[in-house]
Amino acid sequence: MKKFIVAVAGLIAITSITSAQSLEEIIKRYSSAIKADQLSKVSTIKITGKMSSMGMEMPMTMQMKKPNKIRVAYNLSGQEIISVFDGQKGYMVNPMTGSSSPVELTGDQLKQVQNNNVFNNQIQDYFTAGILTLEGSEDVKGKPAFKLKAVPQGSSPVFIFIDKETFLPVKTSTSVEQMGTTMNVESFLTDYVDVKGVVMPKKTTAMANGMEAAVISFDNIEVDVPIDDAVFRINK
Repeated sequence: MKKFIVAVAGLIAITSITSAQSLEEIIKRYSSAIKADQLSKVSTIKITGKMSSMGMEMPMTMQMKKPNKIRVAYNLSGQEIISVFDGQKGYMVNPMTGSSSPVELTGDQLKQVQNNNVFNNQIQDYFTAGILTLEGSEDVKGKPAFKLKAVPQGSSPVFIFIDKETFLPVKTSTSVEQMGTTMNVESFLTDYVDVKGVVMPKKTTAMANGMEAAVISFDNIEVDVPIDDAVFRINK
């Protein structure tokens, strides 16, 4: 009986090690697929494109500068909606609310802006922090993908799906609280391109409770273009 218990304990230990090694290999191949080494050499990224939502199409511009600065601007009916993170604080200017005064971003709103930054490698950060686990496999749009789960402190679990062939992220899923209700939010990442060694999806389709909420398409991606720090400052 004692030998049996020892054998079972050993099997559990081996299974745990194998699982950890599998996750480590997935992250290693994911990093290679997105050319993380090349991205580490890039200083700035500028993206122009558009967001389509509820029958409206809004031109957009994203500007990012290492280590963590980002500015996202949408143009809606001639009005510019701006979100920025200057490296220390985040702000939003939204004239559609009836005011052009900047509002400081905190909590989930700030995280959402920061998560848009290409220089912010969330998957690697989750893995390094020890909060990422391999949850098996699941098909995404008919193709097999690894299902990873991250549990950030103070936030809902985030599920990340890595294509088994390309090792690129093809879907993310999480739950958000909005106006007292829980909403399942999914993002599908497609049309990956390689721009001077920077690999990213040109199209992101956001779904809310199974219904299409928005489609973001990138038309032009520029790497290592001059971007002044003043771009990320908001006049208060």
